[in-house]
Amino acid sequence: MKTRVTWLEDMTYVAQSPSGHAVVLDGPPELGGHNLGPRPMEMLLMGMGGCTAIDAVNILRKARQDLRGCEVQIEAERATEDPKVFTQIHVHFILTGINLSTKHIERAIHLSAEKYCSASIMLGKTARMTHTFEIREA
Repeated sequence: MKTRVTWLEDMTYVAQSPSGHAVVLDGPPELGGHNLGPRPMEMLLMGMGGCTAIDAVNILRKARQDLRGCEVQIEAERATEDPKVFTQIHVHFILTGINLSTKHIERAIHLSAEKYCSASIMLGKTARMTHTFEIREA
């Protein structure tokens, strides 16, 4: 896999994905950025959230769960000194559907966290990862 990140000006960059998509990255104004896009570490968390959501939805669909919505909320803490890696990450799933099974949801989250979500597993090497979920009836 190859990607490209190109500096535009100040602290603003364009990141291009191998699949042909582009995202603007920017730093905070206090570091010379213009707040035109997410920070790189924010993108890392958003990518992890997308990765684990895709896994959970696919697993629940295969389990024939009547899933109507999935939202992943992530809270993370970083080290105070460089390198400011993530030290704690909490992932909270909000799953909406009809008669969703707690057992199937627990299994889907576990499989994503332990087997399928490369981003979660990689970030779990430096951060303590926790997971919770809530079920909402559609």
